[in-house]
Amino acid sequence: MKIGIIGAMDLEIEKLTKEEMKSEKTVTKAGMVFHVGRLGNTEAVIVKSGVGKVNAAICAQILIDCFDITHLINTGIAGSLCSDINVGDIVISTDAVYHDMDVTAFGYEPGVIPQMGTPNGLKSFPADPLLRRAAVDSIREAVSGISFFEGRIVSGDQFISSAEQKDRIVKTFHPLCTEMEGTAIAHAAYLNSIPFVILRAISDKADEEATVTYEEFEHQAAENCAKLVAHMVGALSA
Repeated sequence: MKIGIIGAMDLEIEKLTKEEMKSEKTVTKAGMVFHVGRLGNTEAVIVKSGVGKVNAAICAQILIDCFDITHLINTGIAGSLCSDINVGDIVISTDAVYHDMDVTAFGYEPGVIPQMGTPNGLKSFPADPLLRRAAVDSIREAVSGISFFEGRIVSGDQFISSAEQKDRIVKTFHPLCTEMEGTAIAHAAYLNSIPFVILRAISDKADEEATVTYEEFEHQAAENCAKLVAHMVGALSA
């Protein structure tokens, strides 16, 4: 087993690379620095992809092609789309969907990618059940006192910060949280038959206060998610 771990920003991976990983080397490709080493007894490669779907997809494909990873974990922060999910809580993906994929003009449902998976296209990328279970177990063991939820995560190249945006996404896709990279990573994993899971700590409520809340809580949220990932990956080799 060799785990690829992707975070979009430095704050989403620095605890892992600086405190948790036994580093062996770094490799730079496409402007991204890949940290190769171990988390516990598990081989791992940790990398900052940069923000957005294209960066995330390129990063995932490099991990698969050049580092022979067998599983993918996307860690980071997200905006809550559910009133029950508060800042600091963690969401584990059951599946991932693009909220900004729109080919409805040709009769497809919102989010569907035409000519992919089925004759009617593909909308949802399911997360790996074993990785999901490992994440749940690790939250209970390593990140006590934090609520967690399992459900759909949506991605798009937008920071959601208005009630109008939020309401449209919730009514259309019924997700728990929104971010900017996870579905692109899930997409790459699907095409390469690589098991994946997306883990998100909530940094804001994806509303008019999102910018202020995000700036206040982003570091703590990212640290909680990194703590979860470190324990989870270490446990996978046990």
